[in-house]
Amino acid sequence: MIILRILVISDSHGNHLNLYDAVEREPSAEVVYFLGDGYRDLEYATIEFSYKKAFICVGGNCDLACDFPAKDIRTVGGAKIYATHGYMEKVKFGLYNLEYEARRENCKIALFGHTHEPYTSYSDGIYLFNPGSIKDGFYGVIDITDNGIICFNKNLYSY
Repeated sequence: MIILRILVISDSHGNHLNLYDAVEREPSAEVVYFLGDGYRDLEYATIEFSYKKAFICVGGNCDLACDFPAKDIRTVGGAKIYATHGYMEKVKFGLYNLEYEARRENCKIALFGHTHEPYTSYSDGIYLFNPGSIKDGFYGVIDITDNGIICFNKNLYSY
């Protein structure tokens, strides 16, 4: 049984329509993580959905006038989550720094964007998860269930 569904979006880069579509396609998601680079694109989705969904946002390297934090660490649905855009952890050069920081904070999930490439891995108790770029139609969903955590990537353009 699903305890909580989380929608994970990153890197909209001006494509607010795709961001809105992803939120609309996941009506059972109670929490939406936005991992940066396009904070202004959130406006339409938050106006429409903020009474139904909690939005947790971090800023990216292209979010120059944004007051979102660079990272967010909190427990959601019983799982401690480390969320970042990824540029500060230099994820384009490898995931060591990201994994190190998430482990240091005792997180079960590390969310990141920046590379625009969907990515999911599990290693020794921690999930590393990148939804890819919503500008290109990629987003992610995390189900926190009685039996564990399930992370999966989705695409707006595949049915």
